[in-house]
Amino acid sequence: MAQSFGPRFSPPARWNQVSPASTQDQLRLAFARWGRPDRIRVDNGTPWGSARGDLPTDLGLWLAGIEVGIDYNPPATPQDNGVVERSQGTAKRWAEPQACATPEELRERLKIMDDIQRGEYPSVKGRSRLEAYPELASSGREFTPAWERDNWSLESVNRHLANSTGRRWAGATGYISVYNRNLYIGILNKNKHVYVNFDPLACEWVIADTEGRQLSRQVASEISRERIMGLAVTNK
Repeated sequence: MAQSFGPRFSPPARWNQVSPASTQDQLRLAFARWGRPDRIRVDNGTPWGSARGDLPTDLGLWLAGIEVGIDYNPPATPQDNGVVERSQGTAKRWAEPQACATPEELRERLKIMDDIQRGEYPSVKGRSRLEAYPELASSGREFTPAWERDNWSLESVNRHLANSTGRRWAGATGYISVYNRNLYIGILNKNKHVYVNFDPLACEWVIADTEGRQLSRQVASEISRERIMGLAVTNK
């Protein structure tokens, strides 16, 4: 028999530890059901990235390959994402996570409540959301394992990455870190801030100083279809 927890129950820390690979798996399931969105709105931090700007995360690069953009919530301003915050509050009240013994039980409750809220609950002049807005059933942008295999685009990733800039500190030995890989840019460039950009034609990192002067170019060996789709861009 499943154990029941009281209202003061706090889920174990491991419940909140969602890996990039697990997130990718769940996104694939969601996209297969609802279609690929044009963009998704996310909070800051792992595994998404940051609104403060830097090079995209492994997951962000994978999303770019299927042409799904990311909009980041401004840090510490949940009021700027009110619709999602209210939706999460509704899900919490309806699914009662404090009464769930396992993550699997909570997941099943959330699915049932989501189906009811979308398809049955009278929300818009007595109609459910799906009745009022049938286009919510699918974005119309296909996604299946076969579609991803045939259509995932490194060219789309390169375009996305070319619009990103990373700021790095070159230490006393003249190295910087890009996706946890040490790149040597010269001892003459030690102890200074530099900027990292991506050249999509040469597939190279271009490192420049704060005045825009080019200091070094390095092969971007981690930017490949295999490593991005496997979320293995960042050296672990």
